[in-house]
Amino acid sequence: MYTERASRLTGAVVWTNTPAGADAGARPVLPDGCMDLLWSEGRLLVAGPDTRPYLPGGPARTWAGVRFFPGTAPALLGVPAHELRDRRVELADLWPADRVRRLRDRVGAAADAATALEDVALDRAAATGAPDPLLRRLVECLDEGRAVSATAAELGVGARRLHRRCLGAFGYGPKTLARVLRLQRALALARSGVPYAETAARAGYADQPHLAREVRELAGRPLGELLGGGR
Repeated sequence: MYTERASRLTGAVVWTNTPAGADAGARPVLPDGCMDLLWSEGRLLVAGPDTRPYLPGGPARTWAGVRFFPGTAPALLGVPAHELRDRRVELADLWPADRVRRLRDRVGAAADAATALEDVALDRAAATGAPDPLLRRLVECLDEGRAVSATAAELGVGARRLHRRCLGAFGYGPKTLARVLRLQRALALARSGVPYAETAARAGYADQPHLAREVRELAGRPLGELLGGGR
């Protein structure tokens, strides 16, 4: 069973996923523009930004995580997002092993692993300072369906510089970020019962076939198969 709540860290979400039923763990994680700090069975990991669906392998496991607001995790983790694109890596591969060992013991001893993981994220955020407001505004503009060129002009950033900043912050360029955010808008509309044609128009697709192609490319399966599942 998947549950989530708003984090005390601005823009982040704290979540847990506990196996329930024969098909537990079989649902894909879809691209959402975010990165996650993960805990599972004594391991601390980082989920990089996805450009395709990720299907966890192996037996079903209990997970806890902090999903960071798009573009904010690289500054907290100290690694560019593009180095983690479409990857799950051990936190010890990014931070000193002794530091990760202490954090692992801290989370493992806590009554609630998700809250302990959130505390780790809050401590890191306090040490690294406030997120870049330009990146947050970029996400807001693209999530409103604005064109990348118009957004770059509003932010006063050239196309090449914007692309470089996006690689470091999101793991890919602004056009891919716009597509991922549009996918999430469409999924939210469709899951709320909005008809597919209206979903396509409201999410910013040219038409329903365009929506269908993008969902297949980014999510790996037709929209109808996704509506019964979650992240």
